[in-house]
Amino acid sequence: MMLDFFLYDETEDNHSRYVGFVGNHGRYDLAIIQTGRFFGKALVLNTQSNRFGIIGSDDLEEEGYIAHILDLEPEQGDEVVEFLSDIIVTDFGDME
Repeated sequence: MMLDFFLYDETEDNHSRYVGFVGNHGRYDLAIIQTGRFFGKALVLNTQSNRFGIIGSDDLEEEGYIAHILDLEPEQGDEVVEFLSDIIVTDFGDME
C-alpha cells in the first residue's frame, strides 16, 4: 500500500529516561520521554504491561488515574505517582 498523505512526520529532540525501581508494593520499569510535542506533558511507558500515557503534573493529582492508565494496582499507582512527581516537568525547557 502506498501512502499518499501524511498527517504529520516530524523529528525533534527529546529527553528520554529509562528507570527501574522497587517500591513497597512492586517493581516498576518505566520509560519517560519528554518533548515539546505533548503540550508540556511526558510520554510514560510501563514496559511491564505495555501500557502508556501522556502525563502532566495535573494528571498526577487525579486520584487513581496513573494506576488505571499504566495497568497498576492502586497502591502501585501511588508509588509511581510519588516517583513521577519529582521528575515530571511542565515545560520542555525545564528539563536537564
